[in-house]
Amino acid sequence: MPAEPLSVHAVEAGLRELPGWRLEGDRITRTYHLPSHFAAAGLTVHVARIQEELNHHSDLTLGYRTVSIAVHTHDAGGAVTRKDLMLAARVEAIAAGHGAK
Repeated sequence: MPAEPLSVHAVEAGLRELPGWRLEGDRITRTYHLPSHFAAAGLTVHVARIQEELNHHSDLTLGYRTVSIAVHTHDAGGAVTRKDLMLAARVEAIAAGHGAK
């Protein structure tokens, strides 16, 4: 059963609990800044593990000292769903442990 798209209001309400995350078009995004490239790579691997666990994958971009995430739900027509907010919350919970700001 496909996930249900959230209204813009519901997405914005969910994002109030996720500092640094924002709605950009049809997805939610966040860029983390890290103290080193190695720390950024570690966060990328940790996020990939969470995505596998949830079976929900984002666009994940590793930069020199940054990690950018953009996510929406393909089986909801590319809309933002609760699955996206759940993934964002899981990432937010582990990011500081990698030195992310």
